[in-house]
Amino acid sequence: MQPIAIVRKGRGAVSNPAGRFERDARERIDDGWPADDADGPPPPATVVEPDAARSIITRNTSPDIGFDASINPYRGCEHGCVYCYARPGHAFLGLSPGLDFETRLFAKHQAAALLEAELAAPRYRCTPIAIGTVTDAWQPVERELRLTRGCLEVFARTRHPVSLITKSSGVERDLDLLAPMARDGLACAMVTLTTLDPALSRILEPRAPAPWRRLQTIRRLADAGVPVGVSLAPLIPFVNEPEIEAILDAAHEAGARHANYVVLRLPHELVEVFHAWLDEHFPDRRARVVARLREMRGGRDNDPRFGWRMRGTGPWADMIRMRIDVRLRRLGIGRERPSLRSDLFEPPAAAGRGQGAPSAPRHPSAAPPTQGRLF
Repeated sequence: MQPIAIVRKGRGAVSNPAGRFERDARERIDDGWPADDADGPPPPATVVEPDAARSIITRNTSPDIGFDASINPYRGCEHGCVYCYARPGHAFLGLSPGLDFETRLFAKHQAAALLEAELAAPRYRCTPIAIGTVTDAWQPVERELRLTRGCLEVFARTRHPVSLITKSSGVERDLDLLAPMARDGLACAMVTLTTLDPALSRILEPRAPAPWRRLQTIRRLADAGVPVGVSLAPLIPFVNEPEIEAILDAAHEAGARHANYVVLRLPHELVEVFHAWLDEHFPDRRARVVARLREMRGGRDNDPRFGWRMRGTGPWADMIRMRIDVRLRRLGIGRERPSLRSDLFEPPAAAGRGQGAPSAPRHPSAAPPTQGRLF
């Protein structure tokens, strides 16, 4: 018997497979008897628990990405993007990369304090830090918790360069910090836009802002003087790949002046999560999508090699690259993000508390809860 896929309103994953470190797995199957929830299961609540992180800045040496330092205030993401390469990370928590990833979140309530302490370390050397590189730092729970806002306040106060990537219109809340930083060459942004079709967006990334709203965010960032680009990530053959040119045109018209892209990656359990989603929403083209993705990954579901993992190889990967290059040349924009300044950095002791200035106010909800919070 085949496992049952369950479509839940406002959620992306239609399955909840066990993580790769678990010894046991459970599957919901159809045994022929009517289910108690025949009219559909109730929408699962989002639970937010504290993440007792001891550090906040993560460093990498990957040649595939344009930053070597990043921060992520949250683990898990309520946007529910079915394609998210971060989903397998929930296996380290004993949770599923499927539905658990978008309903069981972990918040680093001490993120701003950890950041300030690390920037104040005597051996710290200033280089641009990226925000939101794994999970979206402006996902819905940020409206209440304001952890990303707290980190931005530290960056602004210390005049530290920061780049950000998001698909959330919530970033507009922080234009009061980002716009002055951008004027000093200290901030730039990328907005992820995967489709212009609202119907596709609702099943691909159900709790992320609609495509038209993300275009509005690009425009508002640009109008505020924040250098902004568009990220086509990921591109999925026969799903959103036909929209490449239309997405780039719309983003450019809204104010995007650089662009990048990633071909869908399927590490670890994401293969099962994504294939279940295809079976449910695109059964007519599932075989074509899977075959094309494997063709670009040397016959495998995933190719983790540096240099190839983001783009793929073969004729289809070359065609996608050429289509994007041709469109970018026509629009007069490139792939390179603006360079940010590091020479203005003032360590926290000199920039704030060391001179008697008060620390950034702590939001009332920033204290870690004793139990998981429901939203």
